[in-house]
Amino acid sequence: MLFAYLMRCTGDYYLSSDIVQESFTRYLDSYGDGTNSAALLFQIARNALYDVRRKKHRTLVLAEDSEYKVGNPEHHMMVRDEYRRVLSAMRQLGQEERDILSLVVSSGLPYQEIARIAGTSEANVKVRVHRARVKIKKIMNKGDI
Repeated sequence: MLFAYLMRCTGDYYLSSDIVQESFTRYLDSYGDGTNSAALLFQIARNALYDVRRKKHRTLVLAEDSEYKVGNPEHHMMVRDEYRRVLSAMRQLGQEERDILSLVVSSGLPYQEIARIAGTSEANVKVRVHRARVKIKKIMNKGDI
């Protein structure tokens, strides 16, 4: 779930893998084996992602190739095309909208935990997610991608 969240945020397989590894390392170094909090791990990963963005000062680009294989090549192409379209639409959202939507879709965490991670209210998270989904739907329906 953490990797899926990071993939939606970055679109970069290798960067997402690095951040997952860094997040688990930070988590274990700081909290040890005794703590078991998915929300805390997502917060660490989110902060690590912000660190990378601050260091690079550039827009992250989508990874074009995926090594994921599906038995049916036609199905694989359709899924990959739809995945690219959704990621492209997500790139047109603001950074905060993309982060919140990615957390909701990928983490499996309740809105209350996501609100804590984002430093906002649960109601605000729900409103922001709804607005982001509406924007993505409009973008995809327009064919701007």
